[in-house]
Parts: sequence; C-alpha cells; structure tokens
Amino acid sequence: MIAKVSTAALLGIEALPVSLEVDLTRSGMPAFTLVGLAEGAVREAKERVLAALKNAGHKLPPARITVNLAPADLRKEGSAYDLPLALCLLAASEAIDPRHLAPEGPDPKVGGWFLAGELSLDGALKPVPGILPLAILARDQGAQGLIVPGENAAEAAVVQGLSVYGVDSLSQAVRIVTGEDQPAPAVVDVDALWAGQAGCEGDFAEVKGQDHAKRAIEIAAAGGHNLLFVGPPGSGKTMLSQRIPTVLPPLTFDEALEVTKIYSVAGMLPREAALIVRRPFRSPHHTISDAGLIGGGVCPRPGEVSLGHRGVLFLDELPEFKKHVLEVLRQPLEDGRVTISRAAQALTYPADFMLVAAMNPCPCGYLTDDRHTCTCSPLSILKYRSRISGPLMDRIDLQVEVPAVPYEDLKAPRGTRDSATMRAGIVKVRALQAERYKDSSIRLNADLQGALLECWCKVGEGEHQFLEQAVRRLGLSARAYTRVLRIARTIADMEDAEAIEIPHLAEAINFRTMDRVNQPGG
Repeated sequence: MIAKVSTAALLGIEALPVSLEVDLTRSGMPAFTLVGLAEGAVREAKERVLAALKNAGHKLPPARITVNLAPADLRKEGSAYDLPLALCLLAASEAIDPRHLAPEGPDPKVGGWFLAGELSLDGALKPVPGILPLAILARDQGAQGLIVPGENAAEAAVVQGLSVYGVDSLSQAVRIVTGEDQPAPAVVDVDALWAGQAGCEGDFAEVKGQDHAKRAIEIAAAGGHNLLFVGPPGSGKTMLSQRIPTVLPPLTFDEALEVTKIYSVAGMLPREAALIVRRPFRSPHHTISDAGLIGGGVCPRPGEVSLGHRGVLFLDELPEFKKHVLEVLRQPLEDGRVTISRAAQALTYPADFMLVAAMNPCPCGYLTDDRHTCTCSPLSILKYRSRISGPLMDRIDLQVEVPAVPYEDLKAPRGTRDSATMRAGIVKVRALQAERYKDSSIRLNADLQGALLECWCKVGEGEHQFLEQAVRRLGLSARAYTRVLRIARTIADMEDAEAIEIPHLAEAINFRTMDRVNQPGG
C-alpha cells in the first residue's frame, strides 16, 4: 500500500515542499530502500525510525518497503524526516488510515499535515533546525496543521494562520493525526516579544568623551553606512562599537522573521526564543576562516555576515584578519547577500549588515597617541596598513580617528549623549528615508546608486568645485567619491536640509581618515 505525507527541504533559508512516499508490499523478500537524493543523516533515518516504532509499541509486518523523497533532484539533509517517515510507515502498513495524513481530493494543497522532527530510539522527539521556514511554507501550502517537536513549537507558532502542535513523542503525534487527541494549538504573543526587548546592555552615556566618534556613529546608523575606527589601544573603539545596536531602530516584524529564519537554519536559535527581536551584533575572532565568515562548508551553513543580517558585524583588530578572508567581504558589502556555489547547487543567504571595524594606527598602536612613543618604522606601518586592500577600504564609508581619552573627560561622571537621545534622531532620519525611497528597491542612503544617486545627491556648481579639489588632492576613487555623496546626503537629512551643501561635503570628506593619511605628508 502507498502512503504520502508532506514535509520540506531547506535551500538556503527557504523551505521547498517535499512529498515523502512509502510503498509497502508484503510479497517478496523483506527489504528497505530509500531513494530521492538523500544525504547521510536521512539514510540513517531507517535505523532510528524502526527502533522508535518498535519501542513505541508499533510493530511493522515483514515487507518490501520503498521510500521516495520527491522531488528526487532536490538534495535532502538532516534528521527532520524521521517523524514524517515513521507516520508514513504506519499509514502504509494500515496501522493508521492514510487519509489522516493526506486527505484525498482535487486540491492536494488543502487538508494535509506537515511534519518534521528527529526521533530518539525510544520514540521521543528532538528539536531540529529550520522550523520557521517550514512553518511559513506549510501556511502557504494550506496545510491542515504542522506537527513539530515541542521545543520547536514556539518558533513555528510565530507564523500566523497556521495551527502548530508541539509534541514530545511519536505516540502523541499519532494520536493527533488520527483525531484521538485534540490539543490546543501553540500560541505565541508576538507583541510581548517586542515588549521584552527593553533594557539592552550598554549605553553611550557610559562612553566618556569621543564626541567626534559618537557623531560618526549617528551618521553611520542613520544612513546604514559602514564604519572604521582607527585609534590607539584603550581609546574606546570596542566600547563604542558594542553600543551601536542600542541606537539602531527596532526590527520590524518582517525583518525579525528574516533574521530568525537565518538563525533557525543555522541551528543557533535559542530554545527559549520564538523570534529574534533585537538587531544582531556579531564579533568573530580574527582567526576565523573565509567559510566561517562568508558561509559554506561541506553542508553549507550561513556565515557571520549572514548571522549579522539587519544588524552589526564588528571586526576588531581588522588588519589581523587573513587578507583572503577580508576580500570575501566585497560581494556582501555591495549586494547585501552572499552566494555560495557548489557543484550540485548554489545557495544565496541574505547579508545586509552594517560593517563596523576597529584597528590600531600602527603595529605598536601608539602612532597617534601623544602620551606614548611609537616604535614602528615607516615601512612596518605601511606593511601593517597594506593588509587592508584599497577596494575594501573604499567600501568603508566612514573612517574615524579615535584619540586617547584625556583625563578631563575620564573624570566626568557620564558622557554628554545617551543612547536614547541618539536613537530618537536616527529613527527620525530613517523614517525620512523610508518615505523618500518607498517606491524603489532601496531602504537607506547607503544603498543609493545609479539614477537614484544622481536624483537625490545633486550638488550645485560651488559644491562640484569643492568636490573636484578633494578628489584630486586625496586621490579618491570613483567608489569613494560615491560614498562621500551618500554620507553628505545623510548629514543633510540629519540637519533637515533638502540640498547637499559644502559643509555637508566637508564633514563627509573629513570622515575619510585613511584617504588623508595615505597621502604624501599625511
């Protein structure tokens, strides 16, 4: 007898429908065959599922069993197929009615169950990654309901318009699909999740001095620009960077879903978290590999650039990262996504993050510190800075010098600006950009290019002359020139100015520290 049930396979952060089919024939020699481009963990499901069925009190008759995972050309990975396979085996052996799993009718999208979960040998269910994309697919497919392990229920219940049931055992799943047990679907109060995000750690009021750096952070956060801090050890570069999420606007529901899907697929969603409602802050160590940063591996997984989507990716001690690792940042910095190509498939992960980096001005760190003597030779300084390529430096909009904090600032009780004040101004500017670009595909000034750049970054004749002098003196590339215009647009927005003026351009150019120091005599 043939039985079918619906489940899904993950491709990037999206779920694609998979129909798990079981043909059980009692004639011939007993055998178990699994087809449909299944990877190792899926092929091993046979042993887990048969043991779980036996220990849960379900005995299968000797039979020739063929399992097909359709479509056959889509790669299937992971242990989430255990639960659908177990129930499909029970339906094929007529231990339960196959119509309980997939009711017959003209519209195959209506009425069926979606299932996912890993089985222990005793029939208990274990959580699996990637449940949120599967829940979205189940809703879009008009599923009767979604049955998942209890620890995944809250994550799936975030999706509105879908009945989600969290179960702890195979027997409980059987009772639900047969109608013997009719529990209430899992419910998540989404509004309460946002209410619980208050009290982010850290505040800019704790940062003493560094008003110039705080101004740069406001500009960067308002326009979505990338940011580099250059300064001696102990000047507060890391402290400043760690507090940037406290001034960013809250995630919208759609953004929170995007971020949660990435963490769900990566298996990094905290068990107690139904939805990630705070902007991510990722800070990988400088020994990270290119696959760890960009994503990849034998079974491709999202990298740090994707885990920082809609948030901040902080690279401390930037020159200490391997050069080839830094170079892979070029695509996501330009496109907001990363593509990982393999022989069998190509996966695309979102990677729209704000890059924040920090570095010393020289190997010893004290080149710009008046209180210490720099011991580095000009050649060693040049070699140190050359670890960061010109094309990558061009993609960092604001390059800010962070000097050592003077004692007068250190003895002050608190900083002059706190996170709440900074965030209010940033939210206002972002709302202005949302209204301005509502009919286009971009969201922020940092995304401006082409015709939109020409439209919204027009400058007068006097401004053109000023820019021409700056380009010639600093040797700015075409990309750096474009980024100066974008920063100036953000500065103008912060001052409620409709047109970009010379003071806006001057401040934007002033934030190109590395362009200035790389000039002769700079």
